[in-house]
Amino acid sequence: MPGGTAFYCSHAIRHFNDIDYALVTAVGATEMKVVEQLREVGINVTALPSKHSVYFENIYGANPDDRTQRVLAKADPFTASQLKEIDAQIYHLGSLLADDFSLEVIKTLSQKGLIAVDSQGYLRKVRDTHVYPVDWTDKREALQYIHFLKVNEHEMEVLTGLSDPHEAARQLYKWGVKEVLVTLGSMGSLIFNGKEFYRIPAYKPKEVVDATGCGDTYTIGYLYQRVSGAGIEEAGRFAAAMSTLKIEKSGPFSGDKEDVIECIRTAEQMF
Repeated sequence: MPGGTAFYCSHAIRHFNDIDYALVTAVGATEMKVVEQLREVGINVTALPSKHSVYFENIYGANPDDRTQRVLAKADPFTASQLKEIDAQIYHLGSLLADDFSLEVIKTLSQKGLIAVDSQGYLRKVRDTHVYPVDWTDKREALQYIHFLKVNEHEMEVLTGLSDPHEAARQLYKWGVKEVLVTLGSMGSLIFNGKEFYRIPAYKPKEVVDATGCGDTYTIGYLYQRVSGAGIEEAGRFAAAMSTLKIEKSGPFSGDKEDVIECIRTAEQMF
């Protein structure tokens, strides 16, 4: 089925009509039908040609926080020249694999707007279809240009060597990140801006149906709120509630702002 950061973020944010959003993606010819489906529901899509599309195989255990992956095909990396006409307040680089966005791309886009990155792709190396955890090669230089960085508890430890979320967030901030988002699964999330730690609860889902795309949903919800003027804690709670609503249904987030607000108001909080 269609998936990945581009798919989950685009379908989530399209339900909020007060934001100007565009997707730039690299896809193979065989997946252009998915691009057309995105356009049909009102998403502004620029599709860059690629020999293949990224093709992931995700296998979940009984615990939705546990996942094993294989990569059966890779897309071509993005280049700075391909993105020179794209102008935005925030550029969310949804890397799926370590070579999707080079240091040059990050530097170039940072001169035009704020950079947001989900670290997961930078920490994935593919060998013979199998995905192996690796450190981010250019992290010490790249993180200087990144405003928003989302990591989970495993990714933060690979990047920093630290297992305590507070210590890891402090280290990432020292390396240049302005807002560090540490997601902790059912234990909620932690956001650090260099001055204060914000402890964000997870909201208990009515049932766990489909965990794929929860991290992307959290990130896009947070960025949507921040660019709309919300504070860090408000944006974090909104993002957490969006993730809960997403996990209750198969496929991408399909609610609206009122659904998110109702979840924040009524759902059981988990820390």
